Amino acid sequence: MVELAEHLASLDAPLKLCRPVIIYQGEAMAKLPKRFQDRVRSRLKHFQTIAVSQRSRDVSEADTVTLVKDILSEVFGYDKYEELTSEHLVRGTYCDLAVQTDGQVRFLIEVKSAGSTLTEAHLRQAINYGAHKGIEWVILTNAVEWRFYRVKFGQPIAWEEVVRICLPDMNPRSDDDLERLFLLAREGLAADAISAFHQQSQLFNPFTVAQLLMGEASVALVRRELRKTFPDLKIDVETVADIIRSGVIKRELVDGDKATAASALLRKAGQKAQRAARRVADK
Repeated sequence: MVELAEHLASLDAPLKLCRPVIIYQGEAMAKLPKRFQDRVRSRLKHFQTIAVSQRSRDVSEADTVTLVKDILSEVFGYDKYEELTSEHLVRGTYCDLAVQTDGQVRFLIEVKSAGSTLTEAHLRQAINYGAHKGIEWVILTNAVEWRFYRVKFGQPIAWEEVVRICLPDMNPRSDDDLERLFLLAREGLAADAISAFHQQSQLFNPFTVAQLLMGEASVALVRRELRKTFPDLKIDVETVADIIRSGVIKRELVDGDKATAASALLRKAGQKAQRAARRVADK
C-alpha cells in the first residue's frame, strides 16, 4: 500500500496552501513584517479583553463601532483618521465603516453590537452594501467575530466566505494565527493578501480534492493496490469508482454547483497542462 499512501500524500501536500501561508510560499513567518508582528503581540491581548467584556455587557452598536475602529487602528494598523471612514453612504443608507487607501474604498465593514449573534440577515445587509457600491470585499463583525466575504457580481449577486476569525481565540505567539490576522492587516492590504489567499482556496478545497479522488488516475491506483493486497479479489474500475463516489466521498462534495465548478476548474487546468506539454514537445 506504499504507492497508494504516497499518492494520497501528494494530494495532501497542497494542504499547506489552504492557510494564509500561501502568500509567502511557505516562508510566511520569515516574511511577515516585523512591525505587524510586534504590533499584534503588543496590542491584541488588550483588545481581546475589551471585546469579551463588551460582549458580556451587550453594549450598543455605536460602542461596538468605536471598538472596531480601535482594533482596526491599533491591531491591524490602519490610520484611524485617513483610512477609516464612518457611516459610508450607500444608496441612501449607511454602511458602518469603510477602509480606503489612495482615495479608493478597499472594503466595507458592517458592524453589529458585540453581544449580538451574526445572522443571515446581517450578512445580506452587508452583501447588499458591497453589491450596490461595487465593492468586492465586505467584512461582517461584532468585534468578537470577523467574517470576510467576497462579493461575486453577476445575476443574481452571490458571495462566498473567505475567512473567519474569532478574535478572542487568536494567539499572538501562534504562526498560524498571525498569518490569519495578516489577511485583515494594513500590511496585508498592501500585499493584496486576501486576494492571494482566496485564489489559493479556489484551487485547493474539499471539492477539488474530491474530483481528483474520483479521477481515472486515483481510481486505477486504488484498484491496483486492492488487487496487490488481495490477489484473489476480482474488481473492475467502474466498481471502484462507484464505491469512491457513493460510499467514500460526502455527497455534498460530489453534487451541486461547487462540485461542478471544481470539475470544470480541473478540466481547464488539465487542458492547459496538455497544451504546455505539447509546446515543449514541439520545440
